[in-house]
Order: sequence, then structure tokens, then C-alpha cells
Amino acid sequence: MSPLLCGGRLLKLRRTTAAMAAQMQSYCSSLTCGRQKVNGVQLYYEKAGTGKHAVLLIPGALGSTKTDFQPQLKSLNRDLFTVVGWDPRGYGQSRPPDRDFPLDFFERDARDGVDLMKTLGFATFSLLGWSDGGITALIAAAKNPHLINKTLVWGSNAFVSQKDLDIYASVRDVSKWSARMRAPMEEVYGAHVFAKTWQAWVDGVAQFARRPKGNICIDLLPLIRCPTLIVHGEKDPMVPSCHPHFLLKHIQGSRLHLMPEGKHNLHLRFPEEFNKVVEDFLQERQQDFI
Repeated sequence: MSPLLCGGRLLKLRRTTAAMAAQMQSYCSSLTCGRQKVNGVQLYYEKAGTGKHAVLLIPGALGSTKTDFQPQLKSLNRDLFTVVGWDPRGYGQSRPPDRDFPLDFFERDARDGVDLMKTLGFATFSLLGWSDGGITALIAAAKNPHLINKTLVWGSNAFVSQKDLDIYASVRDVSKWSARMRAPMEEVYGAHVFAKTWQAWVDGVAQFARRPKGNICIDLLPLIRCPTLIVHGEKDPMVPSCHPHFLLKHIQGSRLHLMPEGKHNLHLRFPEEFNKVVEDFLQERQQDFI
């Protein structure tokens, strides 16, 4: 390689790196971006707003603040809420460690998320959980009733059925996904790590099917005492409608909100509608919710 060519590439690389740094600095100027050591790992988080009502956003499988919650971090009312997004251990910018999926990985995420908020100085807070993050939110709410004000979940389930296993198997091979669906995850992880980690997730969630009734957190649902809103997209291809109705039946005083055109990523596809549902729910007095 000639020195001229090498130098040109180095200059281009430096300009690209500088541009990326400037972009990140601009992005973080409207947020607090940082890392906090929690339970032996460094967890990346982003915080927006100064409101008295703190809210933790919990992403889905392999999800992160970057891939899962930008419309919420940017647009939820910053005067009313302090919104915290985070990357669970092994996901996004909370690496290392590499992600693994022991049988208690949902409980581990719930513990990490709650302890992150406590470390950041929040005495009480609400939870917004998508997909896997909704399962994590339900576990956290059940195990920490004194800390959780309200819980909102969507695209989530408390058990794994044979129908769910068939759905997971159909999406196991990410090479069959559309380029548009793969792109955000490949940008975060790289193509190889994304494919490998996704397959590990499929195996990790499938192990719950070997439990009685496919139990993930069925036994914890009656322990949830805070106001809980279950949102479901009626066109969700990943989560059959039996799941939100099961949550509604087993979480005392919960409520179900249906979005007729919503799919699994309804909060990204219809952010204005979804954010209004969130803000209205979080601002309701508890006696009005019940």
C-alpha cells in the first residue's frame, strides 16, 4: 500500500471519526448519556427531562436506547417526566460482558434495571417495557411494589406456548429477515454477532416452554399492585392476542388498550399516538385508573 493511499485513508477515517464524535456530542447535548456500575457490570443509560415523575424504559430482545426508544426519549414531556433509557447487560453499549440467557435472565434484567434507577437517585419510578422488556417490567413491579408507581407493557407475555415456539422458530434465521429489519441491529452488533446472539435468544426464551404451563412469570402477576396498562397491537405477528388478555385477567386492576393498526413495534410506527397513551396513563390519579 502506498504512503499516499494509506495517508488518504487515515485522513478519511479521522474525518469520519470526528464526524461521529460531533454527532454523538450533539445528540448527548439534549440528554445525559453515561455509564453506571451496577451489580458488577457497566450499564449504559440515557436520561431526558427534569420532571418529578421518573420513568424507566426497558427494551426488547437485543434492544437498546438507540434501536428501541428514540421517539420516547426525544418526545415524552420533559417538564413532567424524567425518562431513563438503558441497555441491559450484554446489549447495545452495555458490553462487555457478552449477552447470555440463563433461565433467570429476566429476573437478572429486572434486578439490574431497578438497581440502576436506585443508583441514579430515584426513590420511586414507573416502568415502560416492550416485548422482553415488558416481561422484565412485570417481574420488577411484582418484586418491588414499594418502588414502582405505574407499569405499562406492550408486546409481552407471561408464558411460552407451542404457538410461540413456532413463531420464534420462524424468525430464528436473521438472513431471511428484510434488510430494513436487520439494519438497526447489525449497526449496533455487526452482522455476525447479531445473528449469533439472536439465535442464543431464541434458545434462551424457548427453554421456558419446558416449565409447567410454559411459565415465565405467571406466579408473579398477582403480586403486582401498581396501576398497570397493557397495550396491544391487534396486528402484532409476534405476540398472539391470548397474551395481553391473560395479563389483563391475572393482574389485579389492570387495563387493556388496543391499537387496531399496531404491530409489534407500535411505539416506533405510531409514536405520537403511543406517547399520548403513555402520558395520559402516567398522569392519571390512581383512583381514576381503577
